[in-house]
Amino acid sequence: MVKVEFLGPINKDSLELDISNLSQLSDILKKDESLHQWIENSAIAINDILVNDKNHILNDGDKISLLPPVCGG
Repeated sequence: MVKVEFLGPINKDSLELDISNLSQLSDILKKDESLHQWIENSAIAINDILVNDKNHILNDGDKISLLPPVCGG
């Protein structure tokens, strides 16, 4: 199981999923219409390290964070 957390303005409760890579996560999240605006624009971190590869292998206990773009001053 991996834990998926949604940060900032995404405003979703965390999920626990039995998946083995980020491609599977993408397929699951695309089914949730409230996430459509965030999926393509958010960075992804696994255990607090940014990753870009959707085939990145996930391990039991990994924490995945969706990091939406943020403006600040």
